[in-house]
Amino acid sequence: MARRTPRLDLPDTTRVEMFSDGVLAIVITLLVIEVRPPEHDDGELFTELVHQWPAYLGYLTSFIYVGVIWLNHHAAFRRIRYLDRGLNFANLGVLATTAFLPFPTAVLAEAMADATTEDQRIAVALYGAVASLMCASWLGLYHYLARSPRLHMDDGDRRFFHGERIRAVAGIAAYGLAVALAWLLDPIVSLLVLFAIPVFYAVTSEGWGEPIRRRRSVETDGTSR
Repeated sequence: MARRTPRLDLPDTTRVEMFSDGVLAIVITLLVIEVRPPEHDDGELFTELVHQWPAYLGYLTSFIYVGVIWLNHHAAFRRIRYLDRGLNFANLGVLATTAFLPFPTAVLAEAMADATTEDQRIAVALYGAVASLMCASWLGLYHYLARSPRLHMDDGDRRFFHGERIRAVAGIAAYGLAVALAWLLDPIVSLLVLFAIPVFYAVTSEGWGEPIRRRRSVETDGTSR
């Protein structure tokens, strides 16, 4: 694929990638603050440790999610050569919504441990709303990149960013489903959906069909040899 000629009037992405990595590292560290030693009576430590299982699950889910966000961020910026003002703002939107994730995580963990079913549903709705907003910020980032081919590494990267918009919309829909399940069935069912969404984004972090294309390419190369 032909490379684009250098654009001397636009900076590269080095600084914004370093800044983004720092923000994500802080966010992923803050998640563990919500896992605290439980208050307990004599002889009840084990019971109380087991009782706060939602805090462990919330930490694990959000830790994996922030890690997956980093993978997706890395996959996007490997395809970006130049940075402009619009991309800076779009990237800040992704970081802002991601940095807010520890708050609904803490609310959800506490609600699942001690609250009523009604409060648990509210906590799921809060988490779903924040996570949907985060997916919307990714949608904005991908949409901007799909319309800005001058920032891409190669001409073919435009197709990648077009496809990524579908993944962002799928995330918004999936979080809406999780909230609906909390109200129609049980908040525990929603937790399963919330855990599955980061797995989906991890598997597809290189874009729709990329693993299949790479595998076919390897098989073709192996056959040609």
